[in-house]
Amino acid sequence: MLADSPRESLPDATALAGRDPASVLTSALLLVLAAAAWARVLLSPMASDDMAGMSMAMTPAFSDGLAYVAAWAIMMAAMMLPSAVPMIGLYAATQRSASPGGRVAAVALFTSTYLGLWALTGVPIYLVSVALGALGETALAYGIAGLLVIAGIFQFSRLKQVCLRHCRSPLGFLLGHWRAGWRGGVAMGRAHALYCLGCCWALMVVLVVAGAMGLAWVLLIAAGVAAEKLVPRGEWVARLTGVVLVLLGVAVAVHPGLAAALRAGARSM
Repeated sequence: MLADSPRESLPDATALAGRDPASVLTSALLLVLAAAAWARVLLSPMASDDMAGMSMAMTPAFSDGLAYVAAWAIMMAAMMLPSAVPMIGLYAATQRSASPGGRVAAVALFTSTYLGLWALTGVPIYLVSVALGALGETALAYGIAGLLVIAGIFQFSRLKQVCLRHCRSPLGFLLGHWRAGWRGGVAMGRAHALYCLGCCWALMVVLVVAGAMGLAWVLLIAAGVAAEKLVPRGEWVARLTGVVLVLLGVAVAVHPGLAAALRAGARSM
């Protein structure tokens, strides 16, 4: 899932030190974009059952899927961009020697590739959410319990730790995956997105299946993702999240009625 071995060394390593004005501007613009996405998530909610697939037909129209994926893409921008700002800002700093147009293109390609791959995950997520509509209440409850336990265990896995380590170390990622030019921006944006997907996929499935896209779940998981990647000792945040998910899964298995409570009452996208 990861990028090939780098073919070129990182140019102008001094660009990684200090505050580069273009890097600061890039970070500011990304935060504005994230804020706009959060405004959409917070101020323009959709019915949770619709977003979770519970009121969709088993053969939904293409327009239904397109609307879902578009809404998912906005939500992923809101949730994932804040924790990606250090990586993209540092990448912008490495483009110091490029022409202004080349620099903008490289950073834009890195960012759009990263967000584009997250948007594409909306396709399988949509299919899963539609399939939920075919499950009975009991089957859904035990499915949620199993998913919570699996997601919790994944938080302790080697794959989780490897992907999280790359997400937490922008400089290490750039030194290990450097590519020059606009193709490099695409390749590195893809590699970073794949590490991020490997780190967070289980939490996103929990969001859809257990949380029914509820706003409370969106906020909790977004905070958890940011803490894992940005705060000191974030790997322990991931493990603590794993413990909570396992315990919650066991609780749902013992009391299946909790599944409905998890999915109900939260304002969605």
